[in-house]
Amino acid sequence: MSTTGIRLLAPAPGWAHEADVVVVGSGVAGLTVALRCAAQGAKVTVVTKAHLDDGSTRWAQGGIAAALGEGDTPAQHLDDTLVAGAGLCDEEAVRVLVTEGPDAVRRLMATGAHFDTSETTGEILLTREGGHHRRRIAHAGGDATGAEISRALIEAVREAGVPHAEGQGGVPHAEGQGGVPHAEGQGRIELIENALVLDLLTDAAGNTAGVTLHVMGEGQRDGVGSVRARAVVLATGGMGQVFSATTNPSVSTGDGVALALRAGAEVSDLEFVQFHPTVLFLGADAEGQQPLVSEAVRGEGAHLVDADGVRFMQGQHELAELAPRDIVAKGITRRMQETGAEHMYLDGRHFGAEMWSKRFPTILAACRAHGIDPVTEPIPVAPAAHYASGGVRTDLRGRTTVPGLYACGEVACTGVHGANRLASNSLLEGLVFAERIAADIAAHPAAPGAPVIPAPSRFPLLPSEARYGIQRIMTRGAGVLRSAASLEEAAEALHRMYADAAELLERDGKTAEPCVETWEASNLCLVARVLVEAARRREETRGCHWREDRPERDDATWRRHIVATLDPPASHGLRPGGAVPAAPATLTIRTTDTADFAPGPLPGGPHPTRPGTEQQR
Repeated sequence: MSTTGIRLLAPAPGWAHEADVVVVGSGVAGLTVALRCAAQGAKVTVVTKAHLDDGSTRWAQGGIAAALGEGDTPAQHLDDTLVAGAGLCDEEAVRVLVTEGPDAVRRLMATGAHFDTSETTGEILLTREGGHHRRRIAHAGGDATGAEISRALIEAVREAGVPHAEGQGGVPHAEGQGGVPHAEGQGRIELIENALVLDLLTDAAGNTAGVTLHVMGEGQRDGVGSVRARAVVLATGGMGQVFSATTNPSVSTGDGVALALRAGAEVSDLEFVQFHPTVLFLGADAEGQQPLVSEAVRGEGAHLVDADGVRFMQGQHELAELAPRDIVAKGITRRMQETGAEHMYLDGRHFGAEMWSKRFPTILAACRAHGIDPVTEPIPVAPAAHYASGGVRTDLRGRTTVPGLYACGEVACTGVHGANRLASNSLLEGLVFAERIAADIAAHPAAPGAPVIPAPSRFPLLPSEARYGIQRIMTRGAGVLRSAASLEEAAEALHRMYADAAELLERDGKTAEPCVETWEASNLCLVARVLVEAARRREETRGCHWREDRPERDDATWRRHIVATLDPPASHGLRPGGAVPAAPATLTIRTTDTADFAPGPLPGGPHPTRPGTEQQR
């Protein structure tokens, strides 16, 4: 049962499974946690929403950043990360990232990941990306780094795991009914694919005790069950599908952040959504996942130009096209406004056909599939939602403010990224903090009590078509350019969307049918609402949060983090009879005293607040 009493409307679990650790997600963060926990003897269950390789990791083109090159140091990597983060990085978290990063990459290579190397020296080839003053980006397959990392980790997980279950809906076999032999003391990894995790299970004391989930078995819509465990690791990726155009896959609907909020965890910095500057422009009305044109293309010397061929980023930043992503995205958007254009261009014609085919084969194929040949013409590009710098607030061991609940990767907010993520730091963060989580789980084994049986949910589900309404609301009101007026309009529209569903449930006893599409829409609405409220509160421009009505950075007031939690139902003002809450929930918004995160989460303990902290609807 979630500690707020807020959860998704779903059938009662019809089956149960036991594990030591549940990992939700199958990207670099989730699979690394699973492998490290299994190596320490734990029985691990990995739950993934689609197939094992369908997350965001395999879409990562550019590479992974680490101080691996001659003359480069963790201190230099730290400096670049802090500059990109626009004053909001937690320096201790960044220091952990950059000092532990090189060895984490080497362990990834030992797992089986193959990076591009020099034909003459055999050394790893390194490139530059935006915000980096040195070549420190290791890449694979030219521009298919994420795919190679995903391949290596999946192979390792399958070797450490059991065969796919043949039970109902993909539920793993019970212990002793199958699997592969393991060395003494070695754990095992079991997989549940095509499953959406719904909510956290807790014991009577509020300790994590597992999750509820829905397995999308062939021809069935009611495969709800539970996995009971002493630790749950959220590695669900991002929430890019909250916007109409994004580089994120369709599964990136903010499920991990929404689950954490309903469980009572703190989320932080959700207003900082990074819009990648160079996404292939497919038309003003294009929706869904859009092809990314990696920053590495600019790192190798491609230029951003307008329709007249002017390199408009020159003079805006010392690094020109290789400035941090927020600066480049703003530069492109400003130029679009000035010229009335719908997009700008990325010109790499001087690379020649051989370089395009060898260094950027994935991008070349994607462009040609849409009728554009980068060898002979500039690529039309525009910013699109790419990465959530904020997420579920954690300490340096990946612990959230709910005992036994961890978060890692894009779903987490470790303090590393601040107001704007430095290019190619995301894969590294997933590696480093996944290893730290596994170490903490092994060092501090929990022993939760039996899960509390959840009471029937009193909260309506949004219809599946609400997804597209949410995307349009967010793109219009909380996209690259924001203002008090646009954010107010977005907040009102999101509130009306929930209020209409609540009124229908209260008046007619009807709500949308529980299924993957309605659960996703409800998750998107929740994370969108928190994002908008945080963006309304931050009355300045910083990093990837751009307020047209507050164009200046205000360190005196806003060099601090915005933290949000959901209130329990008792604070909602339930309608007479207690059937339907009058509002989707009340958010408590607070700000930290400094740009640093607290040294560790304090479940149930006091949290400092600043004057002006208030309840937001």
